[in-house]
Amino acid sequence: MDFLTDWLTDWLKELLIGGIMGNLEGLFDTVNAQVGEIAVQVGTTPAAWNAGVFSLIRQLSETVILPIAGLVLTFVATYELIQMLLEKNNMHEVDVANLYKWMFKTACAVLILSNTFNIVMAVFDVSQSVISRSAGLIQGSTAVSPDMLNN
Repeated sequence: MDFLTDWLTDWLKELLIGGIMGNLEGLFDTVNAQVGEIAVQVGTTPAAWNAGVFSLIRQLSETVILPIAGLVLTFVATYELIQMLLEKNNMHEVDVANLYKWMFKTACAVLILSNTFNIVMAVFDVSQSVISRSAGLIQGSTAVSPDMLNN
């Protein structure tokens, strides 16, 4: 009787292990395929995704947003300069170092403002690079084999 229960237990164990392995192999194959497709879709640059919309956004940035931001920057820089000059006894004691500091801050603000679209596109390029590298890593590391499950 012991022989029969051992045989039945081994048979059920092999049946269950085979079924689980078959399901997991299919599941991870599907996951690998989906990760590859998602990486391609998410890693697409805005210009490659829809060139018309990208061109529209670039034109809006250069013709609408940039001039408005320039006006705001002009107001803030002028207000800061006037407050700095009036701070020291109505311009009797003007510190030249403060003028240099104001010129440096204003030059940095203009530089950042004039390259805002390029900075945003650089963020997209970096994220696209990270996504493409991680997709290859994920696809290679999710491969399931019987040896891996035994470990």
